[in-house]
Amino acid sequence: MDIHAQKLLILDFGSQFTQLIARRVRESKVYCEIHPYNTGEKSKGGLIKFIKEYNPKGIILSGGPSSVFDKGAPRVPKGVYGLGIPILAICYGMQLTAKLFQGKVERSKHREYGPADIIIKDSTGLFHGIKKDKIKVWMSHGDKVATAPKGYKVTAISANSVIAAVSNTEKGLYGVQFHPEVVHTAHGKHIIKNFTHRICKARSTWTMKSFIDTTVENIRAQVGPDGRVICGISGGVDSSVAAALVAKAIGKRLTCIFVDNGVLRKNEGDEVYKTLTKNFDVKIKKVDASDIFLKKLKGVADPERKRKIIGNTFIRIFEAEAALVKGAHFLAQGTLYPDVIESVSFKGPSATIKSHHNVGGLLKRMKLELVEPLRELFKDEVRVLGKELGLADELIDRHPFPGPGLAIRIIGSVSEERCEVLREADVIVIEEIRRAGWYDKIWQAFAVLLPVKTVGVMGDERTYENTLAVRMVNSVDGMTADWVRLPYEVLERISSRIINEVHGVNRVVYDISSKPPSTIEWE
Repeated sequence: MDIHAQKLLILDFGSQFTQLIARRVRESKVYCEIHPYNTGEKSKGGLIKFIKEYNPKGIILSGGPSSVFDKGAPRVPKGVYGLGIPILAICYGMQLTAKLFQGKVERSKHREYGPADIIIKDSTGLFHGIKKDKIKVWMSHGDKVATAPKGYKVTAISANSVIAAVSNTEKGLYGVQFHPEVVHTAHGKHIIKNFTHRICKARSTWTMKSFIDTTVENIRAQVGPDGRVICGISGGVDSSVAAALVAKAIGKRLTCIFVDNGVLRKNEGDEVYKTLTKNFDVKIKKVDASDIFLKKLKGVADPERKRKIIGNTFIRIFEAEAALVKGAHFLAQGTLYPDVIESVSFKGPSATIKSHHNVGGLLKRMKLELVEPLRELFKDEVRVLGKELGLADELIDRHPFPGPGLAIRIIGSVSEERCEVLREADVIVIEEIRRAGWYDKIWQAFAVLLPVKTVGVMGDERTYENTLAVRMVNSVDGMTADWVRLPYEVLERISSRIINEVHGVNRVVYDISSKPPSTIEWE
């Protein structure tokens, strides 16, 4: 079964939610790809030719930060709507549709951002099977569609009678002003599935079992019958699942390298190595490069430089280790879709958020060819894949830990002394949420050392020491996250223990920001 045959095309206008659209489409077990709205504009035939060659079952136009009134505002040719392919236009995509087809778009006096109620006027099409007349959705737009495009009818309105959804069922064209892809929209998954299956008539071929079969074949084809692969493995979910998938494809021609980069958590090197050797029947080599990393990070405060230094150093170490393995010309790593979209404008004009060490930090000239079996996946898909591969829960259910480690949880310059302070605090955070039975209820929990000193009183004496932030979030796919409402008594124990047990900290704060607008990690 070709998992890519039943596919949708997402045209990206620069929304940070575009990857979420892809996630929801794949959640309905349909493959999709994201490409910029201007794909093919410099080639003969342009976007229309590209779409015909791609041959999607449906097209989704994303939202975006632009206004249709902006000079040079992004747009697609009107001919896209005449290809006989169903289209779902979201937010900016709907406003553009109205602009192209004699509808009326107006600038709003106030940006509509956050939850809103909409009233469903037509329970067919996108809203088929939703038994409620009113549902809560997530809005994020500045302009609004005042008059529906020619040939479209209004299928939903907001509580204050603003157009929220339109349709031209005869041509299979639909538009929504809200964002069905975010978790805050009730029935959002249902709306997306109505489009993928009822309207586009796509079949459910995108499953993790099918993904394994396809990816194993791809790895074997890339590596060849005699090629050997080096895999950088950290003990985290991503690298562990990537290693398991490569091992399934080529067996003992895989060598895993665990690098102690000097910015790991307390005792992590020994614990991770023990876990990996217990769970993998391949060669695993441990390399202590802590002195190298810390020397290169000395005095570096800029988070982008930290990530790139760490990424480059990892590659140099892997290249050196590969030279010791005859025939090893490939490097496998656990790059994910969110890593890519946040690192670069990978498939469209989305703004760069931050460079991930295994994307933006890679050397331009590498001796090793990359094998990235998870590049199409989101974090929750990786966990499902890990279970399908039979990995132990201790690997799959582990909280995410970033490749750059504590270096991006120390705001400002990194030193061994600051790492030690953060290590001791981090242990307390994890111990206390485990003791309270909260570890498995939280997506990610960690401490952040701030470059801020505050006045305190300890033992009747004045102190002037570090501030430490505690961050705990819940998420489904890593693209959005909400802060955890941890019981006050647990927070109190964490704060009390850190201040009393960790030398150099006299104040603890709790981060209550969500993603967006914040990111999960501080850097």
